Amino acid sequence: MTDDAPLLYEKADGIAWLTINRPDVLNALNMAVRDELWSALLAVRDDPDVRVAVIRGAGERAFSAGADISEFGTAPSYVDARRARHERDVWALMLSIMKPLVASIHGFAYGAGCELSLLCDIRIASDDARFALPEVTLGYIPSAGGTQTLPRAVPTGVAREMILSGDPIDAQRALRIGLVNRVVPRARLRKETAAVAAKLAAFSPAAVAAVKEAMLRGADLPLEQGLRLEALLGERLRGPARQA
Repeated sequence: MTDDAPLLYEKADGIAWLTINRPDVLNALNMAVRDELWSALLAVRDDPDVRVAVIRGAGERAFSAGADISEFGTAPSYVDARRARHERDVWALMLSIMKPLVASIHGFAYGAGCELSLLCDIRIASDDARFALPEVTLGYIPSAGGTQTLPRAVPTGVAREMILSGDPIDAQRALRIGLVNRVVPRARLRKETAAVAAKLAAFSPAAVAAVKEAMLRGADLPLEQGLRLEALLGERLRGPARQA
């Protein structure tokens, strides 16, 4: 993969680093980035040597400022555009990966960039990070899951305010409302992210996959069913130990 590719993929010590590489346009997500993300996420899912994936943005100004609006309306037809998205549903793929996904966020995380981070399990932000879902101000709605993922990550009233107003928030407010897990000085962002990723990579992959499955699948279940799911997954982990 060349240094001018729209997405860079590196792997070391059980950690895959996925870097959106369009810094000249604030790492806007175009179809080329989506295609590369799809391939990279499949590699993360299927490679047993990868235990954790980190998603970040290249350059000094942005994690990702959102969808590349220069591509809006350029598909041959609406039907073709919808078919392309359904055939390579990056967001659903992210939700299907039972390995930890970490977002390392600096600068702008707007629109689809913010939504991309919301599909990760852990979000680490630098102190210059800014978050917004401004789609309503442009006459449309978040289309990468934001209306569903944001209210599951932060208090409902705050989510409604952010989505309805489109107003940005800074890193400290994002931390207070639970949108991010921690805020660090910009100069320490990579080091802090690497430390978190290394810690997760050291855990049992089977146990990590089980707890992630329990949380994701259990979120939409009644408590009684969620507890049964947890017990089933626990039994599955204990099975090999009993046989030994």
